Amino acid sequence: MKHVALAAALAVLAQPALAQDKVTLILDWFVNPDHGPIIVAQEKGFFADEGLEVEVVAPADPADPPKLVAAGRADYAISYQPQLHLQVHEGLPLKRIGTLVATPLNCLMVKADGPVQDIADLKGRKIGYSVSGVEEALVGRILDTAGLTMDDVEMVNVNWSLAPALIAGQVDATIGAYRNFELTQMRLEGAEGRCFFVEEQGVPTYDELIFVANPANLDTDQARRLLSAVERGAQYMVNHPDEAWKLFSATAPDLRDELNAQAWKDTLPRFSQSPAALDQGRYARFETFLHQAGLVDAVLPVSDLALDVGAAQ
Repeated sequence: MKHVALAAALAVLAQPALAQDKVTLILDWFVNPDHGPIIVAQEKGFFADEGLEVEVVAPADPADPPKLVAAGRADYAISYQPQLHLQVHEGLPLKRIGTLVATPLNCLMVKADGPVQDIADLKGRKIGYSVSGVEEALVGRILDTAGLTMDDVEMVNVNWSLAPALIAGQVDATIGAYRNFELTQMRLEGAEGRCFFVEEQGVPTYDELIFVANPANLDTDQARRLLSAVERGAQYMVNHPDEAWKLFSATAPDLRDELNAQAWKDTLPRFSQSPAALDQGRYARFETFLHQAGLVDAVLPVSDLALDVGAAQ
């Protein structure tokens, strides 16, 4: 009997391991602390535990990820809820299937000791931005809280040089700065910044970073497994923040600096602990906001924008 058992065991060992699903995930930008749960899930083997072999790719152009997914050239991408609404209205076949960062990171940033101490002080001043459309809508809603309109300010495209433009005095405020990065960047460059948080200034709250997929190509079981691994990554970060930081920062030399170390701490409480969960009201409210701002010509149902893969059994 022992020989039979041994032979059976050897036969099992001789069988090839089950093939893992190969998945491509395009990030929104180069790897940074915003992607913590993804990288931790990769390094801890959580994706492998779910039968997934995930290729995490940083894009050459941050505008490309949703387009690559829409075209069927990647399985999933990290994108932004505000942009998703516009892209769906433009006809891109995309849906949100998960949440990475569950709060806005965007803020209206000013110099702490500058001339703008409250929103009313923006009258007659310059506001720097990088991406037209949503950011202008955000500014419009923020100004409205102080009885101002877009005619009361001058919008200046500073490309991606938000903090440098503010420090140099080219603008009096910026929109599009991430509160978990640019405030520290300003401090490291010898200036102190201050954020007006968009969700405290009349803007409906939203998911900053989301997972998007092309619904025509979506394998919901695979998506659930992907998000389950990301959830384990987010939980590990909360439960073991120091170990998670060491794991994350060891993946690339340029991550081990003061800016990224502080960004890690500032981003940690903002990751979704239930990435597959969908807050339908959040998407409905932001869709209405964009319609009121004149950026979309109709209000789409949430089902056109987002999918609850956890419920799609």
